[in-house]
Amino acid sequence: MIDIKLIRENPEMVKENIKKKFQDHKLILVDEVIELDKESRELTLMCDDLRMKRNSISKEIGNLMANGQKDEAEAKKAEVGEINAKLEANEGRENELKEEIKARMMKIPNIMDASVPIGKDDTENVENEKFGDPVVPDYEIPYHADIIEAFNGLDKESAGRTSGNGFYYLLGDIARLHEAMIAYARDFMINKGFTYCIPPFMIRSDVVNGVMSFEELEAMMYKIEGEDLYLIGTSEHSMIGKFKGQIVKEEELPIAITGYSPCFRKEVGSHGLEERGLYRVHQFEKQEMIVLCKPEEQMDWYNKMWSYTVEFFRSLDVPVRTLECCSGDLADLKVKSCDVEAWSPRQQKYFEVGSCSTLGDAQSRRLSIRAKGEAGNYLVATLNNTVVASPRGLIAVLENNYMADGTVKVPEVLWPYMGGTQVIKRK
Repeated sequence: MIDIKLIRENPEMVKENIKKKFQDHKLILVDEVIELDKESRELTLMCDDLRMKRNSISKEIGNLMANGQKDEAEAKKAEVGEINAKLEANEGRENELKEEIKARMMKIPNIMDASVPIGKDDTENVENEKFGDPVVPDYEIPYHADIIEAFNGLDKESAGRTSGNGFYYLLGDIARLHEAMIAYARDFMINKGFTYCIPPFMIRSDVVNGVMSFEELEAMMYKIEGEDLYLIGTSEHSMIGKFKGQIVKEEELPIAITGYSPCFRKEVGSHGLEERGLYRVHQFEKQEMIVLCKPEEQMDWYNKMWSYTVEFFRSLDVPVRTLECCSGDLADLKVKSCDVEAWSPRQQKYFEVGSCSTLGDAQSRRLSIRAKGEAGNYLVATLNNTVVASPRGLIAVLENNYMADGTVKVPEVLWPYMGGTQVIKRK
């Protein structure tokens, strides 16, 4: 959510930003906010005048009563009653206007960074840089579900009976490899100076509305029936929510946290071969990083954070690239975002394994997260980034470490987390 002062003072800039995101249907929201805000401020002044008048008359009533002028005092009391009735009506309208303004402000996209490329959708995202050579071996790389099943490591049939489509059992060495990656990611980020966190896996609606747009909410979140609770889609949600309504000391910034959680999403599975695999599932595990910092430091942290994900995957012998998200692919709260994509030697293309974003003060404005500095309180900048999400990360490791004899080489950094196992062999 942007500052309403920006809409008052520079509505054309806000509209131009909306156009660059190809959301012209939202242009009317700017004009509506301006009109509603004008009415709201006029009502506020009117209410202030009425309160001042009421206070003045109340003093008169006291003097009249002290002088025994009861009839005049009663007349003044009637006047106060009329003022109170007007105030009640005006205050009710004030509250209505505030809610109407907020509802529209929540739909107006954040102002993008000037460096964001302009494009309609993810097909126009821009490749930034490649890290590692994308090798295609001279032997066939099987589909990832077939690799896992060869090790007796996947059971989607039983998960279908217990939970439905989009769920799975991981077993044996594959399950261990999956958890090894998560544990390694935890230690990797701790060594980068991040504080480890296991957050709540459910959050209330006021936190949900503070960390994501309505469009994302509808597409992602599972709601707990009969309760004001949602299953988290990423630990970022509850880690940012930890600071809701708080004023942190400036000297405590930056706050850098890495969180583990299971994640739950209403993913819509693709059709055909990919549907039986693990690309799009309703439940997965993730190691995330978030940062709260001074606004002027957000771009430095943004570049550090995506580079940590690149470093992490390169340590697993996985070639990756970064892809700059264009304006049309940028979620409404985001200022700038890039995806980290891993090389798939089977598909001979890259696929997304992580996403890094800075949201400016959009989340902190919604959740009222401030820092206390020498010049007063100010809204902090918030950033988030995926370290690794499995099974996406698991797929990348399996394909890029698959050997011609059907075994999978375990990346050296994972040996301590695999009890010394260096190669996974068929059962």
